[in-house]
Amino acid sequence: MPTTAADAEAATERLHAVFRQLGDDLRRAEAAVAALLRDRPEDDGLVYVETVDGPAAQAGRILELETGARHTFQAFLTGLNRITPVPQTLSEASDASDGDRRAPSGVTYQLLVDRDFLAEPAAVAALEERVRRGEQVRVTDSPLLKLAVADGDIAMVQLSPERAVLLRQPLTTLVTELFATVWRHSRPYLREVAELTPVDRQILQLMLSGLTDAATAKQLGTSPRTVQRRLRALMDLASVSSRLQLGWYAMRNNWM
Repeated sequence: MPTTAADAEAATERLHAVFRQLGDDLRRAEAAVAALLRDRPEDDGLVYVETVDGPAAQAGRILELETGARHTFQAFLTGLNRITPVPQTLSEASDASDGDRRAPSGVTYQLLVDRDFLAEPAAVAALEERVRRGEQVRVTDSPLLKLAVADGDIAMVQLSPERAVLLRQPLTTLVTELFATVWRHSRPYLREVAELTPVDRQILQLMLSGLTDAATAKQLGTSPRTVQRRLRALMDLASVSSRLQLGWYAMRNNWM
């Protein structure tokens, strides 16, 4: 079905509403942090902000956050400013032979990835493994900064490839509010549905994130012609004539 001017206007209005909500959420978070800092004792002896310098130190801190989590682990994952390659970022904690480095069972994982991350070598395979383990994965089209939060109590936010800051309560309130807001306005990583093969699901996921056919083919170890052929088959399955319409069909028919 063709996209009408009314559809485009409605989509624009929804986007404006998302940005208004994001601004409101961040302002509330900032007010909450200010109140918490205002009410704490003057000299409680705790360090609330700590700098982490160098990629190796940042990678170690993220691993500590993940393996030390007891209830929740949340992270923004981006291909930009990466401090460890994708396979280590996503699997080092779970694949470590030392049991002490494994995150405890019962921890809820929420991972939010962006387009740059999906374009990284091995990203799709690593995410598929995370999904198989029952972890929650969502996708946003907006670039992310790199951050990780354990149990809502301690967070690391990357400022540059060489420097990050480690935050403790109450300063983590702002980070958790930011994560929750972006999570709400993201889309689920494509789930398994009867109409889609695993490869078609991956191709559609990367197409929706804006990757070119060549980048998608490289990610999946196939050819651009195969990607185009499979997308054409998905368009036929959905009875649409464009990739934009295919994206709308996927959202409206619970493919994602």
